[in-house]
Amino acid sequence: MSIRSATAPSQKTLRLTLGVALVLVVCAVFAQSRGFEFLQFDDHTYVAKNPDVASGLTARSVGWAFTTGRAANWHPLTWLSHMVDVELFGMWAGGHHLVNVAIHASTTLLLFVFLLGVVANPWMAASLAALWAVHPLRCESVAWVAERKDVLSAFWTLATLFIYAEFARRGRRPRSAALYGV
Repeated sequence: MSIRSATAPSQKTLRLTLGVALVLVVCAVFAQSRGFEFLQFDDHTYVAKNPDVASGLTARSVGWAFTTGRAANWHPLTWLSHMVDVELFGMWAGGHHLVNVAIHASTTLLLFVFLLGVVANPWMAASLAALWAVHPLRCESVAWVAERKDVLSAFWTLATLFIYAEFARRGRRPRSAALYGV
């Protein structure tokens, strides 16, 4: 056995380490948003001064989420996620911001895993995922509560790509039912 093989990390360890590093990068860049308030732009329309969202998850608010066109959008998942934030954090804007950070970190990991299958080089996959994670276009989406729709869209898009890639590779559904929302 050579010295190099004895000291080189396994591929699994390397991938895990790179995945943890990606989450730490996202947290280092975006965790400061926990100290941010709601922005005067759409955050008040979406959350802070929206009585339907501010009431949290109720039968009436869930029904509203699926039938409203408020803010010129129909996005019930976004409304429901804001309602869950209200249930968890009340009107503490920092909690709402941290949920965006968590979704973005999860999306970054999904991108990393997807890229591992595409480029097969862990360092390249991690580099590409890191560039995407801290790109200035992501800053607005992560640090602005009303842009929850964008971080959710990115998450579900990558989850869908991951599921399709697994299906194409195996010819059957991935083993993880969690990706199907089951």
